[in-house]
Amino acid sequence: MAEKLIHEIIPVGMLQCNCSILGDPGTHEAIVVDPGDEVERILEILRRHDLKVRAIVSTHTHIDHVGGLAQLHAATKAPVLIHEGDLELYTHLDMQAQWLGVATPAMMRIQDFVKEGDAVRWGGFAASVLHTPGHTPGSICLVVEPGGQGEAESWRHSHAHGANEPVHPRARKPGVTSGEGTRLLAGDTLFQGSIGRTDLWGGSTKDILKSIHEKLLTLPDATLVTPGHGANTTIGAERASNPYLR
Repeated sequence: MAEKLIHEIIPVGMLQCNCSILGDPGTHEAIVVDPGDEVERILEILRRHDLKVRAIVSTHTHIDHVGGLAQLHAATKAPVLIHEGDLELYTHLDMQAQWLGVATPAMMRIQDFVKEGDAVRWGGFAASVLHTPGHTPGSICLVVEPGGQGEAESWRHSHAHGANEPVHPRARKPGVTSGEGTRLLAGDTLFQGSIGRTDLWGGSTKDILKSIHEKLLTLPDATLVTPGHGANTTIGAERASNPYLR
């Protein structure tokens, strides 16, 4: 039985993106989700818990979520995982920086991709990938169930064994539990009382609502939601009161 999940959430950067550090206290393996900035703060938390990063995941490639990718990758050597639908957006990080009036952060070559149904594992935990386009074409959400073991081999396992192309096996269908202890890392798809904006490049109101209704709202009400910005919420609370979902 896996020990209690370490989940540190730190708002980083000028837009206060919620960066999540998820660790297994038994094996000391971890993943980092959305390292948008302030990489030294992220590394300090990793050191405090004595965690080794097995993967760095971005829910989408807007600058506030990927500004620290290259620096964190250089420090940890962990593979960087995004949905391929957001690769083009990442290659235009300079234009995003110009739009915000900030310096372009260091960039890297991203070669590893996840898709719907893949699993990313660290220690005794696993996150199932949901492809949730709408905020961006390649937006994803991650579902972490209690215990997290699942039945699938991890992305990290297949990659580490030298395959030419990483094998992304199917995880268990999310939402099969009562939802107690289940976590959803929602990126900028779903917020407390709101949804992600769709007026930027590649955004689609139709797609984001479809993603939320067909994938996120199928999760149990007790599912804890950590959005890309702002306070945590639950699927039940958003189902009941989010004005954008009526």
